[in-house]
Amino acid sequence: MAPVIRAVRAAPELEVSVLASGQHREMLVPLVDWFELAIDADLRVMTENQSLSALTARLMQAFEQQFATSRPDLVLAQGDTTTVMCAALSCFYLNIPFGHVEAGLRTFDLRNPFPEEFNRVAVTRLAQLHFCPTERSRANVLAEQIDAATAHLTGNTVIDALQFATRKLNTLPARNFGHDILLTAHRRENLGVPLIDICGAMIDLCREFPQLKILYPVHPNPNVRGTVQRLLAGQPQITLTDPLPYPDLVAAMQQAKLILSDSGGIQEEAPALGKPVLVLRAVTERPEGVELGVTKVIGTARAAIVAETRRLLLDSDHYARMARGGCPYGDGRAAERIRSIICQFLRGAPA
Repeated sequence: MAPVIRAVRAAPELEVSVLASGQHREMLVPLVDWFELAIDADLRVMTENQSLSALTARLMQAFEQQFATSRPDLVLAQGDTTTVMCAALSCFYLNIPFGHVEAGLRTFDLRNPFPEEFNRVAVTRLAQLHFCPTERSRANVLAEQIDAATAHLTGNTVIDALQFATRKLNTLPARNFGHDILLTAHRRENLGVPLIDICGAMIDLCREFPQLKILYPVHPNPNVRGTVQRLLAGQPQITLTDPLPYPDLVAAMQQAKLILSDSGGIQEEAPALGKPVLVLRAVTERPEGVELGVTKVIGTARAAIVAETRRLLLDSDHYARMARGGCPYGDGRAAERIRSIICQFLRGAPA
């Protein structure tokens, strides 16, 4: 959302207020500084180990209080989190228009990823503006009987953010992480046995490749951190860190030979940097990268992770095909397009 906030704040006719749920505040604060933003209100809805039901209830109450008081002309949110779904539902209850950034991503399996697939399907039914990153995502929205005049092909703002970050990093001293593989794994559906298998695969790879270095920024979720620390702490070839600030994550992607991840955004960012991505999930809502050959969905089975990683490490032709780069997710101008559509919507003009 940072590129959208920056673009919309640059429009003199618009007044913008930025709300944060308060989730992972320690990760948010550096981002706000990096993108030169400001948070106008922190909803502070997070409590330790709360259930999705409890989070949903707290978010709904917080959004109702905020929106009923300020009565915004339009609310924007990005992605597929419970926060986004609750914001859209609250707007529906209060008859406030809602715009969905990164609309139309689908796996067509409500349980995978959980609960994100349900969230984005529900938000599509509630939104008045749909900002779709790709032609496929727009087609998904239209297939759900959404008015074509409200579904806009914009590209994904994650590429805008990535371009901002790489330009800024070029002006700063380089930080060298000294790794070959960047690993990120934190999704709810990968907790438990899948995460254990992912960690086991890293141990197997280190045994097979004694010079291999793996960097794993570990998510603060205690259900992730506990498993990872128990299985990987003390492994000499594996560096465990706290979650990296966004600019450091971009630098780590730039320096990696390849990336293993269950993240959504990394599936878009890494190909734009020419880095192969092995997706540690059963399905992806970003099939464009798979079709282009720069990402590959491999699941979380220990043997499969080892086999696919081994192939990228040893087969130079296969690596070159995946590392050729190419980004089907945008050109870095998504936020400009979104701002233009917003301005026309608020003037009552056809976009």
